[in-house]
Amino acid sequence: MTDTRRRRVPRPVREQQIIDAAIGVFAKRGYHAASVEEIAELAGVSKPMVYLYLDSKEGLFLACLRRETERLVSALRAAAGPVHGPELRLRAGLLAFFTFVTGHRDSWVVLHRQAAELSPAIAAELARTRRAVVTEVSGLVRAGDAADAGPACPDDEADFVTYALVGAADSLTDWMTLHPEEPPERITLRLMNMVWVGMRNVLDGEVWTTPGREP
Repeated sequence: MTDTRRRRVPRPVREQQIIDAAIGVFAKRGYHAASVEEIAELAGVSKPMVYLYLDSKEGLFLACLRRETERLVSALRAAAGPVHGPELRLRAGLLAFFTFVTGHRDSWVVLHRQAAELSPAIAAELARTRRAVVTEVSGLVRAGDAADAGPACPDDEADFVTYALVGAADSLTDWMTLHPEEPPERITLRLMNMVWVGMRNVLDGEVWTTPGREP
């Protein structure tokens, strides 16, 4: 038995250690090929202890999803909270997202690439995850407080913009895998160049029309 197993560790701490190990194994092997034995060994605990704390392999995967979702949402909220103005809020939120993905690649593999293909319970948790992220992004594009500078995104456009941004950011995580040398700051800048110039013009009242047609 290892020294890690001999030490008495508080249950909340031990659970986090098990989740840490599980995320690495799930990301490397996928849900179906991952074994609880390997996760237990990596965490320095027995297999029965994993089941005692997390109930099942599915329960362990759900715990991974919930914890990493909370971390992502907290990162978005913390980054954008003290920033005034829709432009700077959007930039802060995008940078927080891409920084999270860069710093937690295994977590993102579990959240983004695996969960949708698994059980109904996991699919439902993934849907809750997406709703939580959409809620935070929606806050980035809607009106802020009185100190905000510049026009705010109208409510009838906010949902459209929110889902467009979430979809773009999700897709870019696949691109990031192909370009691991690209830092979060650069990715944020490139996406801001793509989306904010157009958003700014729309907020100022400019709209695109088909050439040769009246608006």
